[in-house]
This record gives sequence, C-alpha cells and structure tokens, in this order.
Amino acid sequence: MAPTPLDRVKLHLIEHYTASVAVKRRYQSARRQDQARQTRRAILDAAARLFVDPGYAATPLTAVAAEAGVAIQTVYAVFGSKRQLLSELVDVTIAGDDEPLSLPDRPFVAEITALADPVAKLARYARHLTETHVRQADVMIALAGAATADPDAAAIWRKNAEERRRGMGMLAADLATTGRLRPGHDADSVADVLWLAMDVRNYDWLVRQRGWSVESYQHWFVDTVAGAILDRA
Repeated sequence: MAPTPLDRVKLHLIEHYTASVAVKRRYQSARRQDQARQTRRAILDAAARLFVDPGYAATPLTAVAAEAGVAIQTVYAVFGSKRQLLSELVDVTIAGDDEPLSLPDRPFVAEITALADPVAKLARYARHLTETHVRQADVMIALAGAATADPDAAAIWRKNAEERRRGMGMLAADLATTGRLRPGHDADSVADVLWLAMDVRNYDWLVRQRGWSVESYQHWFVDTVAGAILDRA
C-alpha cells in the first residue's frame, strides 16, 4: 500500500528529528572534548608553575587544583596521581604539544635525515634543541632538583634520561651514514657524546646562568659535538 500524505509527513518528521538529535549529540560531544582539553591544559599549566616554585615536593595536588580553578576530584580524574601529572607535564613540555606523534614522526627529524652534511645535521638539531630548552628548562631543572630527594621525581628523571639516550641513538645512527665519524667512534659512542652535550643543564649554565645568546649556545653545541665525533675532512 502506498504511503498516505499523512504517513509521508510523519516519516519526514521522524527523519528530521533523528538528524537533529545526531547533530546535537556530535556538537555536545565535540564541546565536551574541547572542555576536557581546556581543563587538562589548565591543570598542566598550573603544575608547570607550582612544580617550579615552590617546587614539586612542596606542592600538594590541592594547590594545583586551586591554581587551575578546578576541583581536586577533577585533577585525580584527569591524571590519577601527582606522579602521573608530573610525568605528563614533562612529556608535553618537551614535545611542545600533546599530539600523539612519536619522535620519528616529528617534522624536524625528517628535515635532519634529508640533509647530507653531518655538520648541517647537527646545526638543524641544535636549532630544535634550543627551541626545546627554551620551553622546558624551568620544568626540567626543577625536576632534576626534585629527583635528588623524591623517588617519584627520580623515576621520571631516569625515564626521561633513557628516552633522551634513545633519541640520541637515532641521531647518531643517522650521522654514521655520512661516513664522517672519527676513527674509534661508532653510533653508540656518538650517541653518548650527543646525550651529554644536549643535557638541559648545559643550556641552563651557559644561557640562563652565564647569559650566552641562544645563537652562541647553538654554535657551542655544533662545534663541541662535531669536534668530538667527526673527522677533519
């Protein structure tokens, strides 16, 4: 039996209602996700300020919640613990964002790999390293200090050190492909040199304590590493 005009009206109303509900739900879901990101960012920003001053050990999560303008239950719901908050703060501060991109997928890595000259590779990495240190120095120096007395901070510092060493292993392997390593060096020993030179405490001493420009710091990094690992060709 063919639908009557009344049936067609009812069907149209049902379709319109269903489509409206779907759109509304997508809008509400997107709005909730945006609110969740803003809340997470506010908590991380508050932790970044307070974990630096007065310091990680001296800052309870209640203080972070008050600084962020959220309930303490929200902090626990988002991060679960103070240690996890510190760990994620370190990760986000180093990366500069919370995008789910692994290190090999970061654009600067492809740029370094595309370069043929090892000194040019070091210079490109030095630029990235400086940008990272400018962003992370306060948090990482505070973490280094907290690690001397707090077991959670010490575990996160060790984890970060291991991750930095793995990252330098990738750069060292890339430098080894140029055939310019000094005799006696291999990718493993080059990674050790890079790992030592890129430590945030070097940046802290030279730029923040001694007043070097970031350009001078970059030249120091390139000259120091190149002089240690590359041949004279």
